[in-house]
Amino acid sequence: MNIPFNKPCHNSNTFKYICDAFERNQTAGDGAYTKLCNTWIEEQFSVAQSLLTHSCTAALEMGALLFSVKQGDEVIMPSFTFVSTANAFVLRGATPVFVDIRPDTYNLDETLIEEAITPRTKAIVPVHYAGVGCEMDTICEIAAKHDLKILEDAAQGFGSTYKGKALGSIGDLGALSFHETKNIMSGEGGALLINDTSYCEHAEIIREKGTNRSKFFRGQVDKYTWVDVGSSYLPSDILAACLYSLLENASPINARRMEIWNKYDNVLRPFEKQCGIQCPTIPEHCTHNAHMYQILLPNLELRTEFINHLKQHGITAPFHYVPLHSAPAGNKYGRTHGSLDVTDKVSETLVRLPMFYDLTDDSANQVLEVASDFLEKL
Repeated sequence: MNIPFNKPCHNSNTFKYICDAFERNQTAGDGAYTKLCNTWIEEQFSVAQSLLTHSCTAALEMGALLFSVKQGDEVIMPSFTFVSTANAFVLRGATPVFVDIRPDTYNLDETLIEEAITPRTKAIVPVHYAGVGCEMDTICEIAAKHDLKILEDAAQGFGSTYKGKALGSIGDLGALSFHETKNIMSGEGGALLINDTSYCEHAEIIREKGTNRSKFFRGQVDKYTWVDVGSSYLPSDILAACLYSLLENASPINARRMEIWNKYDNVLRPFEKQCGIQCPTIPEHCTHNAHMYQILLPNLELRTEFINHLKQHGITAPFHYVPLHSAPAGNKYGRTHGSLDVTDKVSETLVRLPMFYDLTDDSANQVLEVASDFLEKL
């Protein structure tokens, strides 16, 4: 049996909507399906505006432009994240300041943020790891106290909440991912969520190559022209058609993933006491989306043996990020504040189990059987 880590999701409407986009002669950006997706997200996330992008990377880059990040600015973020979180600000000349993560949720440690703030600090970028919310109340209080902006990296957070609020809808801006590894996907794709309405008009300009094209199509100007810095951040309406077919089925998709997550958790949680692994921690005030099921092994050697053991049985279970502070570009463009011991430990010991909508019960049971066989011998 070969069980991949991820398998892209689709349904009976996916190809129907893609063909419809061609029949409408609207395959470029901002077509009918792009607008449907934006409206769906705005309503479900309770945000002022959603702007579909060709990737979460693009949404993060737009956020950096909207915050007017410039050379010499600093932006606080975790090191345990994907490179796009940092690249968005490095491209503007800013310095990522890497702060350690919490040992339970692997999110940015909110108790370490304030001491990392300098006169050059411009923004905070909390990353909601595995779809579990950062401690946003504390982070928002710190940002307000020091007049800082917040861009939530909610790439993994679609369908999760923090104290009843959708992840990505709490800071000034939020960024979603619809990469094929995410719960709801379009192959590649993302969205910028705007909670502060003062950013709406400027965001449209940035997304449309620095032009006021959106105003033109709404009949607000007679012709459109280049008015500011921007880039091509629009997705094809073909991708939006794919995405919309899954947005319509978001609830059953996330519900099925939750069934798999709970199946994993029921079997693996007892091994925490038995052999010292660490299973996911979900704070009481957070709901999660079953984006991933990860465990921490006691050390790097056992993590390596565990991954190889699963691989020998046809199961792909990868580790996750190499911390940005230890990467060549991280050393060149960023700086660390304080010890990042938790980040280093999590990076060396974390492994992710297969998790996708079409994972059958038989396959999930096979993963658990093979994993349990290894853990029982520790």
